[in-house]
Amino acid sequence: MNDLALLLTPEGRALLDEVRDIAPADELAVATRLRRDHPAALVSAALGQARLRQRAAAKFGAADAGRMFFTPNGVEQSTRTSVAAYRAERLKNLGVTSVADLCCGIGGDAIAFARAGIRVLAVDRDPLTAATARANAEALGLGELIEVREADVTRVETGGYDAVFVDPARRGGRGRVFDPEAYSPPLSWAIEAARTAPRAALKVAPGIPHEAVPADAEAEWVSDGGDVKEAVLWFGTEPGAVRATLLPGPRTLRGTGLPDPGVRPVGRYLYEPDGAVIRAHLVAEVAEQLDGGLIDPTIAYVTADAPRPTPYASAYEITDHLPFNVKKLKALLRERGVGTLTVKKRGSAVEPEELRRKVKPQGPNAATVFLTRVAGAPAMLVGRPV
Repeated sequence: MNDLALLLTPEGRALLDEVRDIAPADELAVATRLRRDHPAALVSAALGQARLRQRAAAKFGAADAGRMFFTPNGVEQSTRTSVAAYRAERLKNLGVTSVADLCCGIGGDAIAFARAGIRVLAVDRDPLTAATARANAEALGLGELIEVREADVTRVETGGYDAVFVDPARRGGRGRVFDPEAYSPPLSWAIEAARTAPRAALKVAPGIPHEAVPADAEAEWVSDGGDVKEAVLWFGTEPGAVRATLLPGPRTLRGTGLPDPGVRPVGRYLYEPDGAVIRAHLVAEVAEQLDGGLIDPTIAYVTADAPRPTPYASAYEITDHLPFNVKKLKALLRERGVGTLTVKKRGSAVEPEELRRKVKPQGPNAATVFLTRVAGAPAMLVGRPV
Protein backbone atom coordinates (compact mmCIF):
# COMPACT_ATOMS: atom_id res chain seq x y z
CA MET A 1 0.00 0.00 0.00
CA ASN A 2 2.86 2.36 0.87
CA ASP A 3 4.53 1.73 -2.51
CA LEU A 4 1.34 2.51 -4.41
CA ALA A 5 0.70 5.63 -2.35
CA LEU A 6 4.23 6.86 -3.09
CA LEU A 7 3.83 6.22 -6.82
CA LEU A 8 0.54 8.14 -6.98
CA THR A 9 2.21 11.36 -5.77
CA PRO A 10 3.41 13.91 -8.35
CA GLU A 11 7.02 12.99 -7.52
CA GLY A 12 6.21 9.30 -7.91
CA ARG A 13 4.49 9.75 -11.27
CA ALA A 14 7.39 11.83 -12.57
CA LEU A 15 9.87 9.19 -11.47
CA LEU A 16 7.83 6.47 -13.16
CA ASP A 17 8.07 8.39 -16.42
CA GLU A 18 11.83 8.69 -15.97
CA VAL A 19 12.45 4.97 -15.43
CA ARG A 20 9.89 3.75 -17.99
CA ASP A 21 12.41 2.18 -20.40
CA ILE A 22 15.20 1.20 -18.03
CA ALA A 23 16.82 -2.11 -18.98
CA PRO A 24 17.31 -4.64 -16.13
CA ALA A 25 21.09 -4.50 -16.59
CA ASP A 26 21.05 -0.75 -15.92
CA GLU A 27 18.88 -0.80 -12.80
CA LEU A 28 21.65 -0.73 -10.22
CA ALA A 29 23.40 2.27 -11.76
CA VAL A 30 20.10 4.10 -12.27
CA ALA A 31 18.96 3.38 -8.70
CA THR A 32 22.25 4.72 -7.32
CA ARG A 33 21.89 7.92 -9.31
CA LEU A 34 18.20 8.49 -8.47
CA ARG A 35 18.70 7.98 -4.73
CA ARG A 36 20.74 11.18 -4.64
CA ASP A 37 17.58 13.19 -5.30
CA HIS A 38 14.69 10.89 -4.24
CA PRO A 39 13.85 8.75 -1.20
CA ALA A 40 15.22 5.22 -1.49
CA ALA A 41 11.76 3.69 -0.93
CA LEU A 42 10.30 5.69 -3.81
CA VAL A 43 13.15 4.76 -6.17
CA SER A 44 12.75 1.10 -5.31
CA ALA A 45 8.99 1.27 -5.82
CA ALA A 46 9.35 3.04 -9.17
CA LEU A 47 11.88 0.56 -10.53
CA GLY A 48 9.75 -2.36 -9.36
CA GLN A 49 6.68 -0.88 -11.00
CA ALA A 50 8.62 -0.29 -14.22
CA ARG A 51 9.52 -3.98 -14.33
CA LEU A 52 5.88 -4.96 -13.80
CA ARG A 53 4.73 -2.59 -16.54
CA GLN A 54 7.22 -4.09 -18.97
CA ARG A 55 5.91 -7.58 -18.17
CA ALA A 56 2.30 -6.42 -18.43
CA ALA A 57 2.75 -4.98 -21.93
CA ALA A 58 2.26 -8.46 -23.42
CA LYS A 59 -1.23 -8.66 -21.90
CA PHE A 60 -2.36 -5.04 -21.89
CA GLY A 61 -0.40 -3.45 -24.73
CA ALA A 62 2.41 -0.98 -24.19
CA ALA A 63 0.16 2.11 -24.17
CA ASP A 64 -2.14 0.93 -21.36
CA ALA A 65 0.57 -0.90 -19.42
CA GLY A 66 2.66 2.27 -19.41
CA ARG A 67 -0.09 4.13 -17.53
CA MET A 68 -1.43 1.38 -15.28
CA PHE A 69 -0.30 0.11 -11.86
CA PHE A 70 0.40 -3.53 -11.14
CA THR A 71 1.13 -6.03 -8.42
CA PRO A 72 3.12 -9.20 -9.15
CA ASN A 73 0.03 -11.37 -8.71
CA GLY A 74 -2.01 -8.90 -10.73
CA VAL A 75 0.26 -9.22 -13.76
CA GLU A 76 0.24 -13.01 -13.47
CA GLN A 77 -3.48 -13.54 -12.97
CA SER A 78 -5.11 -10.76 -14.97
CA THR A 79 -6.98 -11.43 -18.20
CA ARG A 80 -5.33 -10.63 -21.52
CA THR A 81 -6.94 -7.47 -22.98
CA SER A 82 -8.09 -9.19 -26.19
CA VAL A 83 -9.92 -11.89 -24.21
CA ALA A 84 -11.47 -9.41 -21.76
CA ALA A 85 -12.61 -7.19 -24.64
CA TYR A 86 -14.25 -10.14 -26.40
CA ARG A 87 -16.14 -11.10 -23.25
CA ALA A 88 -17.21 -7.51 -22.60
CA GLU A 89 -18.50 -7.17 -26.16
CA ARG A 90 -20.50 -10.36 -25.79
CA LEU A 91 -22.12 -9.08 -22.61
CA LYS A 92 -22.88 -5.78 -24.33
CA ASN A 93 -24.53 -7.65 -27.21
CA LEU A 94 -26.66 -9.50 -24.66
CA GLY A 95 -28.06 -6.14 -23.56
CA VAL A 96 -26.00 -5.79 -20.38
CA THR A 97 -25.50 -2.18 -19.26
CA SER A 98 -24.21 -2.83 -15.72
CA VAL A 99 -22.12 -5.62 -14.22
CA ALA A 100 -20.88 -6.61 -10.78
CA ASP A 101 -17.26 -7.71 -11.29
CA LEU A 102 -16.53 -9.92 -8.28
CA CYS A 103 -12.86 -10.72 -7.53
CA CYS A 104 -11.86 -7.88 -9.86
CA GLY A 105 -8.12 -8.10 -9.24
CA ILE A 106 -6.24 -5.09 -10.60
CA GLY A 107 -9.19 -4.24 -12.83
CA GLY A 108 -8.37 -5.70 -16.25
CA ASP A 109 -11.88 -7.03 -16.87
CA ALA A 110 -13.51 -3.97 -15.32
CA ILE A 111 -11.58 -1.80 -17.78
CA ALA A 112 -12.82 -3.89 -20.72
CA PHE A 113 -16.43 -3.68 -19.47
CA ALA A 114 -16.20 0.08 -19.05
CA ARG A 115 -14.71 0.56 -22.50
CA ALA A 116 -17.70 -1.35 -23.88
CA GLY A 117 -19.93 1.23 -22.20
CA ILE A 118 -20.95 -0.99 -19.28
CA ARG A 119 -21.17 0.46 -15.76
CA VAL A 120 -19.08 -1.61 -13.33
CA LEU A 121 -19.01 -2.39 -9.63
CA ALA A 122 -15.53 -3.89 -9.14
CA VAL A 123 -15.05 -5.76 -5.86
CA ASP A 124 -11.95 -7.27 -4.26
CA ARG A 125 -11.28 -8.00 -0.62
CA ASP A 126 -7.52 -7.33 -0.73
CA PRO A 127 -6.82 -3.67 0.15
CA LEU A 128 -3.80 -3.27 -2.15
CA THR A 129 -5.53 -5.01 -5.07
CA ALA A 130 -8.63 -2.87 -4.73
CA ALA A 131 -6.54 0.30 -4.47
CA THR A 132 -4.63 -0.73 -7.60
CA ALA A 133 -7.87 -1.34 -9.50
CA ARG A 134 -9.09 2.12 -8.45
CA ALA A 135 -5.82 3.72 -9.57
CA ASN A 136 -6.08 1.96 -12.93
CA ALA A 137 -9.63 3.11 -13.53
CA GLU A 138 -8.52 6.69 -12.90
CA ALA A 139 -5.33 6.36 -14.94
CA LEU A 140 -7.29 5.25 -18.00
CA GLY A 141 -10.03 7.86 -17.60
CA LEU A 142 -12.71 5.33 -16.64
CA GLY A 143 -13.34 6.41 -13.06
CA GLU A 144 -16.90 7.54 -13.79
CA LEU A 145 -17.91 4.08 -15.05
CA ILE A 146 -16.02 1.95 -12.52
CA GLU A 147 -16.81 1.95 -8.81
CA VAL A 148 -14.18 -0.03 -6.88
CA ARG A 149 -15.18 -1.48 -3.54
CA GLU A 150 -12.92 -3.23 -1.03
CA ALA A 151 -15.15 -5.98 0.34
CA ASP A 152 -15.75 -9.71 0.69
CA VAL A 153 -17.52 -10.65 -2.54
CA THR A 154 -19.72 -13.16 -0.72
CA ARG A 155 -21.34 -10.26 1.16
CA VAL A 156 -21.94 -7.92 -1.77
CA GLU A 157 -25.50 -7.29 -2.96
CA THR A 158 -25.63 -7.57 -6.76
CA GLY A 159 -29.39 -7.32 -7.29
CA GLY A 160 -29.21 -3.93 -9.00
CA TYR A 161 -26.94 -5.13 -11.82
CA ASP A 162 -27.79 -6.69 -15.19
CA ALA A 163 -24.99 -9.24 -14.92
CA VAL A 164 -22.48 -10.81 -12.58
CA PHE A 165 -18.92 -11.65 -13.57
CA VAL A 166 -16.85 -13.81 -11.21
CA ASP A 167 -13.16 -14.57 -11.62
CA PRO A 168 -12.25 -16.68 -8.57
CA ALA A 169 -8.62 -16.84 -7.51
CA ARG A 170 -7.09 -20.06 -8.83
CA ARG A 171 -3.73 -19.77 -7.12
CA GLY A 172 -2.90 -20.57 -3.54
CA GLY A 173 0.21 -20.57 -1.40
CA ARG A 174 1.51 -23.63 -3.28
CA GLY A 175 0.75 -22.44 -6.79
CA ARG A 176 -2.05 -23.15 -9.22
CA VAL A 177 -5.26 -24.69 -7.84
CA PHE A 178 -6.96 -27.36 -9.97
CA ASP A 179 -9.92 -28.35 -7.78
CA PRO A 180 -12.79 -25.90 -8.56
CA GLU A 181 -13.94 -26.13 -4.95
CA ALA A 182 -10.51 -24.91 -3.84
CA TYR A 183 -10.97 -21.68 -5.83
CA SER A 184 -11.41 -18.54 -3.73
CA PRO A 185 -14.37 -18.24 -3.54
CA PRO A 186 -15.32 -21.85 -4.41
CA LEU A 187 -16.91 -22.53 -7.79
CA SER A 188 -20.10 -23.74 -6.10
CA TRP A 189 -20.56 -20.30 -4.51
CA ALA A 190 -19.83 -18.55 -7.82
CA ILE A 191 -22.45 -20.70 -9.57
CA GLU A 192 -25.11 -19.80 -7.04
CA ALA A 193 -24.18 -16.11 -7.32
CA ALA A 194 -24.50 -16.40 -11.11
CA ARG A 195 -27.96 -17.90 -10.85
CA THR A 196 -29.23 -14.83 -9.00
CA ALA A 197 -28.53 -12.52 -11.97
CA PRO A 198 -30.25 -12.21 -15.35
CA ARG A 199 -26.89 -12.85 -17.03
CA ALA A 200 -23.60 -14.12 -15.65
CA ALA A 201 -20.14 -15.24 -16.72
CA LEU A 202 -17.77 -17.27 -14.55
CA LYS A 203 -14.13 -17.46 -15.58
CA VAL A 204 -12.66 -20.89 -14.82
CA ALA A 205 -9.54 -22.84 -15.71
CA PRO A 206 -9.61 -24.35 -19.22
CA GLY A 207 -8.96 -27.77 -17.72
CA ILE A 208 -12.31 -27.82 -15.92
CA PRO A 209 -13.92 -31.28 -16.32
CA HIS A 210 -16.98 -31.21 -18.55
CA GLU A 211 -18.92 -33.06 -15.87
CA ALA A 212 -18.35 -30.09 -13.54
CA VAL A 213 -20.26 -27.76 -15.90
CA PRO A 214 -23.81 -27.18 -14.56
CA ALA A 215 -26.66 -28.26 -16.84
CA ASP A 216 -28.07 -24.72 -16.86
CA ALA A 217 -24.78 -23.18 -18.06
CA GLU A 218 -23.23 -22.67 -21.47
CA ALA A 219 -19.54 -23.61 -21.60
CA GLU A 220 -17.11 -21.68 -23.80
CA TRP A 221 -13.39 -22.29 -24.25
CA VAL A 222 -11.35 -19.32 -25.52
CA SER A 223 -7.95 -19.29 -27.20
CA ASP A 224 -5.92 -16.32 -28.35
CA GLY A 225 -3.31 -16.72 -31.06
CA GLY A 226 -3.51 -20.49 -30.64
CA ASP A 227 -3.00 -20.47 -26.84
CA VAL A 228 -5.94 -21.62 -24.71
CA LYS A 229 -6.56 -18.87 -22.16
CA GLU A 230 -9.68 -19.77 -20.22
CA ALA A 231 -13.06 -21.36 -20.04
CA VAL A 232 -16.19 -19.36 -19.26
CA LEU A 233 -19.47 -20.63 -17.83
CA TRP A 234 -22.30 -18.46 -19.10
CA PHE A 235 -25.70 -18.23 -17.43
CA GLY A 236 -28.80 -16.69 -18.98
CA THR A 237 -27.67 -17.58 -22.52
CA GLU A 238 -28.00 -21.11 -23.96
CA PRO A 239 -28.09 -23.81 -21.27
CA GLY A 240 -26.14 -26.89 -22.29
CA ALA A 241 -24.44 -25.24 -25.28
CA VAL A 242 -20.74 -25.81 -25.85
CA ARG A 243 -18.53 -23.58 -27.99
CA ALA A 244 -14.90 -22.90 -28.81
CA THR A 245 -13.96 -19.32 -29.61
CA LEU A 246 -10.71 -18.38 -31.33
CA LEU A 247 -9.16 -14.94 -31.15
CA PRO A 248 -8.38 -12.79 -33.00
CA GLY A 249 -11.67 -12.90 -34.83
CA PRO A 250 -13.66 -13.94 -33.05
CA ARG A 251 -14.44 -17.25 -34.73
CA THR A 252 -16.78 -19.53 -32.82
CA LEU A 253 -17.38 -23.24 -33.36
CA ARG A 254 -20.56 -24.55 -31.76
CA GLY A 255 -21.06 -28.10 -30.58
CA THR A 256 -23.67 -30.13 -32.44
CA GLY A 257 -23.55 -33.30 -30.38
CA LEU A 258 -21.68 -35.41 -32.94
CA PRO A 259 -20.27 -38.78 -31.86
CA ASP A 260 -16.52 -39.27 -31.80
CA PRO A 261 -15.00 -39.44 -35.29
CA GLY A 262 -14.00 -42.82 -36.67
CA VAL A 263 -10.39 -43.92 -37.04
CA ARG A 264 -8.99 -44.10 -40.58
CA PRO A 265 -5.58 -44.56 -42.21
CA VAL A 266 -3.29 -41.55 -42.38
CA GLY A 267 -4.12 -39.54 -45.48
CA ARG A 268 -2.20 -36.89 -47.30
CA TYR A 269 -3.13 -34.15 -44.82
CA LEU A 270 -2.99 -33.94 -41.04
CA TYR A 271 -4.97 -31.34 -39.11
CA GLU A 272 -4.08 -30.17 -35.62
CA PRO A 273 -7.22 -28.71 -33.97
CA ASP A 274 -6.90 -25.52 -31.97
CA GLY A 275 -6.52 -26.12 -28.24
CA ALA A 276 -9.90 -24.52 -27.49
CA VAL A 277 -11.55 -26.96 -29.90
CA ILE A 278 -9.89 -29.89 -28.14
CA ARG A 279 -10.79 -28.64 -24.65
CA ALA A 280 -14.39 -28.10 -25.75
CA HIS A 281 -14.54 -31.68 -27.12
CA LEU A 282 -15.43 -30.41 -30.60
CA VAL A 283 -12.88 -32.38 -32.63
CA ALA A 284 -15.78 -34.28 -34.21
CA GLU A 285 -17.21 -31.03 -35.57
CA VAL A 286 -13.87 -30.20 -37.17
CA ALA A 287 -13.50 -33.71 -38.59
CA GLU A 288 -16.92 -33.41 -40.20
CA GLN A 289 -15.96 -30.09 -41.82
CA LEU A 290 -12.82 -31.73 -43.22
CA ASP A 291 -14.44 -35.03 -44.23
CA GLY A 292 -11.73 -36.62 -42.11
CA GLY A 293 -11.19 -39.07 -39.28
CA LEU A 294 -8.83 -39.68 -36.38
CA ILE A 295 -5.44 -41.35 -36.71
CA ASP A 296 -6.03 -43.02 -33.33
CA PRO A 297 -9.09 -43.16 -31.05
CA THR A 298 -7.18 -41.42 -28.24
CA ILE A 299 -5.32 -38.76 -30.27
CA ALA A 300 -6.82 -35.43 -31.37
CA TYR A 301 -5.22 -35.36 -34.82
CA VAL A 302 -7.56 -35.41 -37.81
CA THR A 303 -6.45 -36.87 -41.13
CA ALA A 304 -8.00 -36.26 -44.54
CA ASP A 305 -7.22 -36.70 -48.23
CA ALA A 306 -7.93 -33.14 -49.37
CA PRO A 307 -6.79 -29.70 -48.17
CA ARG A 308 -9.73 -27.76 -46.76
CA PRO A 309 -9.02 -24.41 -45.08
CA THR A 310 -10.51 -24.09 -41.59
CA PRO A 311 -9.79 -21.56 -38.85
CA TYR A 312 -10.24 -24.30 -36.27
CA ALA A 313 -7.20 -26.44 -37.15
CA SER A 314 -3.69 -26.07 -38.58
CA ALA A 315 -3.09 -28.12 -41.73
CA TYR A 316 0.05 -30.08 -42.67
CA GLU A 317 0.86 -32.05 -45.79
CA ILE A 318 2.28 -35.43 -44.75
CA THR A 319 5.19 -36.71 -46.81
CA ASP A 320 6.27 -39.70 -44.70
CA HIS A 321 4.67 -42.09 -42.23
CA LEU A 322 7.20 -44.10 -40.21
CA PRO A 323 7.04 -46.40 -37.22
CA PHE A 324 8.86 -44.82 -34.31
CA ASN A 325 12.56 -45.25 -35.05
CA VAL A 326 15.06 -42.48 -34.38
CA LYS A 327 17.71 -43.89 -36.72
CA LYS A 328 15.28 -44.02 -39.64
CA LEU A 329 14.12 -40.48 -38.94
CA LYS A 330 17.71 -39.23 -38.76
CA ALA A 331 18.50 -40.84 -42.12
CA LEU A 332 15.34 -39.41 -43.70
CA LEU A 333 16.08 -35.88 -42.48
CA ARG A 334 19.66 -36.09 -43.67
CA GLU A 335 18.47 -37.25 -47.10
CA ARG A 336 16.02 -34.33 -47.28
CA GLY A 337 18.55 -31.77 -46.05
CA VAL A 338 16.40 -30.74 -43.10
CA GLY A 339 18.11 -28.33 -40.73
CA THR A 340 15.07 -26.61 -39.25
CA LEU A 341 12.97 -29.22 -37.47
CA THR A 342 9.71 -28.49 -35.65
CA VAL A 343 8.76 -31.32 -33.28
CA LYS A 344 5.16 -31.77 -32.15
CA LYS A 345 3.98 -34.52 -29.84
CA ARG A 346 0.70 -35.99 -28.78
CA GLY A 347 0.55 -39.39 -27.14
CA SER A 348 4.35 -39.74 -26.99
CA ALA A 349 6.69 -39.67 -24.00
CA VAL A 350 9.65 -38.44 -26.09
CA GLU A 351 10.66 -34.84 -25.44
CA PRO A 352 11.16 -32.64 -28.54
CA GLU A 353 14.59 -31.36 -27.45
CA GLU A 354 15.74 -34.90 -26.78
CA LEU A 355 14.75 -35.94 -30.30
CA ARG A 356 16.49 -32.91 -31.86
CA ARG A 357 19.73 -33.79 -30.07
CA LYS A 358 19.60 -37.32 -31.39
CA VAL A 359 18.78 -36.57 -35.04
CA LYS A 360 21.07 -33.50 -35.29
CA PRO A 361 19.21 -31.78 -38.15
CA GLN A 362 21.42 -30.06 -40.72
CA GLY A 363 20.65 -28.48 -44.04
CA PRO A 364 18.74 -25.67 -45.73
CA ASN A 365 15.25 -27.20 -45.59
CA ALA A 366 12.52 -27.29 -42.94
CA ALA A 367 10.12 -30.01 -41.81
CA THR A 368 7.68 -30.84 -39.03
CA VAL A 369 7.64 -34.23 -37.32
CA PHE A 370 4.71 -35.45 -35.25
CA LEU A 371 5.51 -37.93 -32.50
CA THR A 372 2.23 -39.70 -31.91
CA ARG A 373 0.29 -42.95 -32.17
CA VAL A 374 -1.40 -44.30 -35.27
CA ALA A 375 -4.00 -47.02 -34.63
CA GLY A 376 -2.37 -47.70 -31.27
CA ALA A 377 1.23 -47.95 -32.49
CA PRO A 378 3.99 -45.35 -31.85
CA ALA A 379 4.62 -43.47 -35.07
CA MET A 380 6.35 -40.50 -36.66
CA LEU A 381 4.62 -38.40 -39.30
CA VAL A 382 6.81 -36.01 -41.28
CA GLY A 383 5.40 -33.12 -43.25
CA ARG A 384 5.15 -29.37 -43.72
CA PRO A 385 2.54 -26.68 -43.01
CA VAL A 386 0.05 -26.07 -45.79
